[in-house]
Amino acid sequence: MKLSVVIVNYNVKFYLEQCLYSVAKAAEGISHEVFVVDNRSSDGSAAYIRSRFPDVIYMENSENVGFARANNQALRRASGEYVMLLNPDTILGENMLRDCLDFMDSHADAGAAGVRMLRNDGSFALESRRGIPTPFTSFCKMSGLASLFPKSRLFGRYYMQYLDADSITSIEIISGACMFIRTEAIRKSGLLDEDFFMYGEDIDLSYRLMQTGMRNYYVPTRILHYKGESTEKSSYRHVYVFYQAMLIFFRKHYGHYSLLLSLPIKTAIYFKACCTYLTRQIKRRVESKENSLEYMQKKKYLFVGSREGVARMESIAAGYGLDYRSVTADDEFLASGHASCREQYEGYDYIVYDTDQFSFKDIFRFFENSSCWDNPPMIGTYLSANGCIITGNYVFKPVL
Repeated sequence: MKLSVVIVNYNVKFYLEQCLYSVAKAAEGISHEVFVVDNRSSDGSAAYIRSRFPDVIYMENSENVGFARANNQALRRASGEYVMLLNPDTILGENMLRDCLDFMDSHADAGAAGVRMLRNDGSFALESRRGIPTPFTSFCKMSGLASLFPKSRLFGRYYMQYLDADSITSIEIISGACMFIRTEAIRKSGLLDEDFFMYGEDIDLSYRLMQTGMRNYYVPTRILHYKGESTEKSSYRHVYVFYQAMLIFFRKHYGHYSLLLSLPIKTAIYFKACCTYLTRQIKRRVESKENSLEYMQKKKYLFVGSREGVARMESIAAGYGLDYRSVTADDEFLASGHASCREQYEGYDYIVYDTDQFSFKDIFRFFENSSCWDNPPMIGTYLSANGCIITGNYVFKPVL
């Protein structure tokens, strides 16, 4: 077996379905297996996914055991030469798996690789490359120095923005949203640390992978990451778990520091956690509105695809009362997408592509080219397999 794919799911069955379709496309011709570990979803994920993907090894937990423990359950059964940890709210480009395999096969020193993650509007996600959060690097991040001097190798190490985003480079921390790992390296480093419930386990594993003598790399092959679709980011629990993970990492790897140094670091983490929680509470009403149907009904949509695909999207849009326009993709549009027609398409909030007509790889290219617009549109996809229009804010289901 060449590759084992491990996905932990929690109440995002439509995003998971789209993710699995993208994995299937990207894995054509590759010997692989796919594990989905479900942390007690209540949205009917198990029956829904099992009926559509009978070859997927679906593992159900009776409780939410956290990200690290759930991944470990599958890792203990995985038989691939490589393993990829993947979030369910992601989409892979059709070339992504082959790009990673080719790189890892040709670089024996590579223990793991991260990829170029795109946000909902096609822009580059800073989490694609990170440095080890040493006390100084963490201070720069929490104090704002990293934001003031993002290209500085001294102050901006947290996100490593001084590196070329289009080039293969050696990095330190790989995002848990997509970690492509050599199984031999995991055997040396050990599995994910289950003291981390959610967040921080990717930082810890990346750090331990480097301690085996192997290197972590950034490979600029693309995926889309909706970023935490299943997480309530404004909740107290989210903030607590996130900053608790920082404390766990600090105690584990920098516990030898003197009290004189460790006390201000811990104080800074607690202070930052309190500020984050208060700020997010203020923004909570705005965030909840942005994920509501009422908010989405005020947006403008452009549907692009085949005649059949466009007709289905229009039917869904009419049922939800959306403001939309449609374009049937001809040969010229297929080659350039929307990005070359700025004057015509810049005014839309979401551009929804028919995935039967367009490859995920091309959709990513279109949106990357428009991410520099003053008001770039957001990515939307139409998946004929379930008849849903999927965006990072809302899933529009077929209207019966």
